[in-house]
Amino acid sequence: MQVEKVAEHIVNWLKDYAENAKIKGFVIGISGGIDSAVTSTLCAKTGLDLLCLEMPIHQEQNQEDRAERHIAWLQKNFEAVSKQAVDLTPVFDSLVNALPGVANEEDRFMALANTRARLRMTTLYYFAGLKGYLVAGTGNKVEDFGVGFFTKYGDGGVDLSPIADLVKSEVYALGKYLGVNDEIIKAAPTDGLWGDDRTDEDQIGASYPELEWAMRMQELGKNSKDFEGREKQVYEIYVRLNENNQHKMNPIPICKISDTLRR
Repeated sequence: MQVEKVAEHIVNWLKDYAENAKIKGFVIGISGGIDSAVTSTLCAKTGLDLLCLEMPIHQEQNQEDRAERHIAWLQKNFEAVSKQAVDLTPVFDSLVNALPGVANEEDRFMALANTRARLRMTTLYYFAGLKGYLVAGTGNKVEDFGVGFFTKYGDGGVDLSPIADLVKSEVYALGKYLGVNDEIIKAAPTDGLWGDDRTDEDQIGASYPELEWAMRMQELGKNSKDFEGREKQVYEIYVRLNENNQHKMNPIPICKISDTLRR
């Protein structure tokens, strides 16, 4: 990948899109991970306004610390960057207390993890509406179009997706080129939706390099019979998630009404 040219291309794309839409800048949630760090840096490089939001919900302290240091680095290097901290923990706790209990606590736990992402999306759009900004998405290609590792109407609810055509390894390469803090480069990827230190790999069952490999194999028309051992296991994980999460990746189904029924 021609990292310098890719970075320049994305920055120009962001700037052109915002100017054509007559939008003043961008708002983005900063998690302390590589995807939001790279996306926010690219947005900052446009020279347009960038509002960085910290939205902790029972967050691990190391994630908050990385997010704060990244925003401080952005503000040191780019003039139009501002920040806003919004502690969503009391809001989340209040919602949890208002919801009825369920028999299966594991199902409730998963639903509430996705609720965190949707509270953050709502907060991002609140500030986007106030400021006249676009909500910049932070999903990469493997997450958004491979395994569907995002929350529908949560972190998937955005106005534009600058890095969604880059696989994770390319996002890391871009991060190194842009000068993203080394602690973010080295941090294990996590969605931060559980209030603990579980990683994306813990949840998915495969690492991003493995998922990138599986994505390439699917594009080449391979199937699980072509592999054995760990490769077979990873490929099956990828295909299962890809199939199960198509509802996230495809447009919302519309029930079409025929001309005959309209008569």
